Amino acid sequence: MTNIDLSNALNVLNTQGVIAYPTEAVFGLGCDPDSSIAIEKVLQLKKRPASKGLILIAANIEQLQHYADFSLLNSTQLSAIQKTWPGPFTWIVPAKKNLSKLISGDFESIAVRVSAHPVVQQLCLQFGKPIISTSANLSGLTPCSTSQQVEIMFAKHPLLENIIDAPVSGLANPSQIHDAISGKRLR
Repeated sequence: MTNIDLSNALNVLNTQGVIAYPTEAVFGLGCDPDSSIAIEKVLQLKKRPASKGLILIAANIEQLQHYADFSLLNSTQLSAIQKTWPGPFTWIVPAKKNLSKLISGDFESIAVRVSAHPVVQQLCLQFGKPIISTSANLSGLTPCSTSQQVEIMFAKHPLLENIIDAPVSGLANPSQIHDAISGKRLR
C-alpha cells in the first residue's frame, strides 16, 4: 500500500486546513506547522489546550531541522534518536527559539517523530515538510484507529476537511515518548 492519491489531503494542507491520516497505531489530526490558523483549527477540533503542545511528524530528520534544535544534543543523544527512526518513537528535543508556542505549548522543547508509516512518509515528502500530529480524538476519548471511527467521532465537522482512507500499521499502542536530554521514557 504505497503511493496512494494524496492530492486532496495535500490541497487541504496547502490551504490551512486539517486532515486525518493513519500512523503506526492510531489516526492523527494534522496540518501545516507554519500556519497558526491551521494549528488553531486542530486545537479547536480536538478541544485541546494550546499549553500542552503538539507533535511534529516527518518523513526524515532533515524535515525537522527548522523546528527542532538538534545542535543542543550531544552525539550520544542524537545516536539514540537516530536508532529509533523511522519508527513509532517520539522524542522531546530542544525547540528552535522562534518556534510558535502553538506547537511547543508551555515548553522550550518540541515533540518530534520520523514515522515509518508509508502514508505519512509519502504525505510529508510530497508536502515538503513535517505536519502537526495529534491523535484523532476529542480530548479524553480513545484515539481513532480507522477512518470510519474518525468520521463517526467528528461527524462531518467542518474543520476536518480530509480523511485519508488507509489503514494504520497495526501497533497496539501509540508511539513511545522519550526525553532526548535525560533519555527517560515518558510514555
